[in-house]
Amino acid sequence: MNHKNRISDRYTATQGKIISYLVQGLTAGKHYFKSKYIAKDLGLSPKEVGTNLAILSDICDELDISRWSYSNSTTWRVLPRSA
Repeated sequence: MNHKNRISDRYTATQGKIISYLVQGLTAGKHYFKSKYIAKDLGLSPKEVGTNLAILSDICDELDISRWSYSNSTTWRVLPRSA
């Protein structure tokens, strides 16, 4: 079973979009993400992104997601989890 199938089986469609976005960012070398920019790029509301990232911080096995700071929008620190 490939990575995309595991994501779609385990998470909602919105959560899957957010995880894919974060993985792309990590691949590009980013580790900090603002909710408002994720929302803008994915066509979601910042509140929707924040709510889903809070849920993902508890249930996501692939990524270590933590609320990092708040300045104009919540900033999230994202790191890949060790296998």
